[in-house]
Amino acid sequence: MPLFHVKAVNRDGETIEEDRESPSEAALILALQEEGLLPIRVTAAGSTPFGFLRFGRRGAKITHKQLTLFTRELMTLLEAGLPLDRALTVLLELTTQEPAFNAMVGKILERIKGGAQLSDALEAQGPVFSRFYLNLIRAGEAGGALEVVLERLTQYLDSSKELKDTVTTAMIYPIILVVMAIGSLLLLLTFVVPQFTEMFESAGKELPVPTQIVVGAADAIRDYWWVAFLLIALGSAWIRYQRSDPVRRLSWDGWMLRLPLFGDLILKFQVASFSRTLATLLTNGVPLLAGLSIVKDTLDNRLVAQKLDLAVNSLKEGGGLTAPLMEADIFPSLAMQMIKLGEESAQLPEMLDRVATTYDKEIKISIQRLLALLEPVLIVGLGIMIGGIIISILMAILSVNDLAF
Repeated sequence: MPLFHVKAVNRDGETIEEDRESPSEAALILALQEEGLLPIRVTAAGSTPFGFLRFGRRGAKITHKQLTLFTRELMTLLEAGLPLDRALTVLLELTTQEPAFNAMVGKILERIKGGAQLSDALEAQGPVFSRFYLNLIRAGEAGGALEVVLERLTQYLDSSKELKDTVTTAMIYPIILVVMAIGSLLLLLTFVVPQFTEMFESAGKELPVPTQIVVGAADAIRDYWWVAFLLIALGSAWIRYQRSDPVRRLSWDGWMLRLPLFGDLILKFQVASFSRTLATLLTNGVPLLAGLSIVKDTLDNRLVAQKLDLAVNSLKEGGGLTAPLMEADIFPSLAMQMIKLGEESAQLPEMLDRVATTYDKEIKISIQRLLALLEPVLIVGLGIMIGGIIISILMAILSVNDLAF
């Protein structure tokens, strides 16, 4: 019988991780639900200790764009008055050009026709739909407002995508600069410098130290270029290994938050994600304690997620949200003051939404400032390196000319 690794949450908001045998993934999810557990992730167990070295394709994956399209089109069809099964049938006909996406919609439709709730049908698709997504769908089903929830999910997915696209777009120019810098250096060291090497050697005079360094670097690149690819592969595998273990992942994420310039930007991302996700959950009727447990799993930085345990424990004991978060000393003071104001005025969802909007703007400003600093540094650095190579060659040429005269 296949073995699966399970991550689930019980009624008290506690996370449970264990290995279980089951005939299939769907049967295991159903068994967990009957036990009163909320499955977060169910994956096939039995991976090797060096699984982090795998670089191959792991099968078809539903993209963020497809997930947003599914949510938006399902919302539109339901608002038009179509029943759920008919809406999914229409979606099935519209997605024939995307096999993986079409197969997923077909499985959802099959379960709906079998009498399952939409949330259960989505959950049976494995990790495609997050715990956050599923809980909002459940809240919509319970309140009879599935179309409203789908609209808010669409807005959430669009906002998250817009923020990520902002960062991606902003990083295009620096990446181009870095690629050009590396390409220019390689061109000089592998094609230009060797043209002068024979002339320097035939001169029979010891070259200046800067020229020796440049010639040595060119020889090293020519003879040991494969070492660079090996180091990149080993470095990538080491990073994946560090992030695969919970303890090492915690240390790694803590180090990321302490990075100059980038650490502050990463924290702002986490604050915006925390605030937007929790605001969406609370607005749709999910209790605060359950909402915090869900938000923990949506955060990329595990250190920030761990700090939220203080707030979860406080709520279990009848306390509030703000005090334990202040005690954790992880969120910026501005965010904490806004959350405190929202809690005291019984307008926590609205204030959390403002926090997310505020930090979205802060992220864009921080990226602009970072690029304003990074671009001249890259340009000047490239100029210094290329200039250094040219000067070292000129020094050698002048020394050869001195010898000739």
